[in-house]
Order: sequence, then C-alpha cells, then structure tokens
Amino acid sequence: FTYAAKLPMWAALVASARVLAVFLLSQFEANKSALALANIEVEVGDIPEGKTVTIIWRGKPVFLRHRTAAEIEEMKNVPLSELRDPQTDEERLNDPRWAVLIAVCTHLGCVPVIDQGQFGAYFCPCHGSHYDHSGRIRKGPAPLNLEVASYKLLDENTMFLGDLAAAE
Repeated sequence: FTYAAKLPMWAALVASARVLAVFLLSQFEANKSALALANIEVEVGDIPEGKTVTIIWRGKPVFLRHRTAAEIEEMKNVPLSELRDPQTDEERLNDPRWAVLIAVCTHLGCVPVIDQGQFGAYFCPCHGSHYDHSGRIRKGPAPLNLEVASYKLLDENTMFLGDLAAAE
C-alpha cells in the first residue's frame, strides 16, 4: 500500500523537476532584441576611400575601413615573416576594398585609435600596439590580429554584418 501511495508523489516530483529544468534552460536563449542586433545592414556608399567609420555591433565597436588601392597593394606585399600572427590580407578579408574589424585590442581590450601609429592605421594607446590597414599586429604587446567581423557586401552601398547564412 505505501508504494502505491508514494507513486503519485514521485510522479509529481519528476514532472516538477522537468518543468523547472525547461524553465531554467529557456533562460539561456537570446531574447528577440538581442537577436535583432546580431545581424545588421550598414549603408557604406557614403564612406569615401581611405576613410574609417566606427559603428557599434553586438555591443562592440567595429571599424569599417574603405581601403584605397595603394593600401590594398601595400597590405598584399607585407612579408609573413614580419607578422607576429601571420595571415595574408586575402585570408583575412573577403573583399579587399573593405576591412571590417572588431575594434578591440587583443592585448587588454582597449579600443585602438584610427589613423595613428607607426603603420598609419590603428594604434592602441594603452600599451602601444600598432596594427596595419588589414588589422594585423605589427608592433607592441598585442598577441593577435584584430578580429575580422563576419561581413558581406550586398551591393555597392550596403554591407551585411552577422550570420552570413542569414544574408542569403
């Protein structure tokens, strides 16, 4: 008799545990406002060559650099032996005209200054890291290149940042 009386109690306990687990796990899902910020379209048609614009994406600053033909050629000719985190310009950027970089120094997370430093691109004043126009670390304590944001040009005036599968 006691087993039969305890069976509904155990069933209710298991059902309650399941409801609690589903509730707690659902709290880890991104809400709609966060998902809306995950993918954005940016108007880039007004950014002249040689100019960098800073936007905020996913709560981080992002540099959008419309590179000149001279900058593209210069970045292609940098020997990999000179780079701490060796990556070719072609490996980093899917369109050579645009450098789309998450503007967070890989040393301690400061925001670099635009058009400064030994290479005329990005300079982190906190500890002296110098980056080139491809966002590659060239001098200073930063261990890695600036991270490249996932981006795709939709047309000559519009750039998509975010999950590239959603841009299709």
